[in-house]
Amino acid sequence: MRFFAALIAAAFTGLAAPVLADPCKRIPDRGPMPVELASGRTFSGPVVYVGDGDSLCVETLRGRGGDGWVEVRLADFNAPELNEPGGRAARDALAAIAMGRLVICVAGRRSYDRVVARCTLRGIGLGDRMRQRGVAEGGR
Repeated sequence: MRFFAALIAAAFTGLAAPVLADPCKRIPDRGPMPVELASGRTFSGPVVYVGDGDSLCVETLRGRGGDGWVEVRLADFNAPELNEPGGRAARDALAAIAMGRLVICVAGRRSYDRVVARCTLRGIGLGDRMRQRGVAEGGR
């Protein structure tokens, strides 16, 4: 009985659901960038995770979970942060546009453990698709 009471208390304090902070692990926090993700290189795969309105994970190595996922910061769209007005709506719009769909990306520079890239879906940039949906740009 104590177990269930503790479980219910944890649920109401937000402790019951673990948060997946950074599921994309293809680019190491430190060390060299994988050669296939160097600036100017093209990579593709399905979008498997959307973090916010301008970042997502592309599965480039199938069957490896997060170790095969590349974190991408969109080069052509600057969304509001999640805690800013419009941030959650931007994330939801990007998820509706791209989640589970095959994107083709051209790598740019490295930014921490992610790559800044321009990604297209059926030939149209994800940033253009976000603007077509009326998602406001903002953020840093």
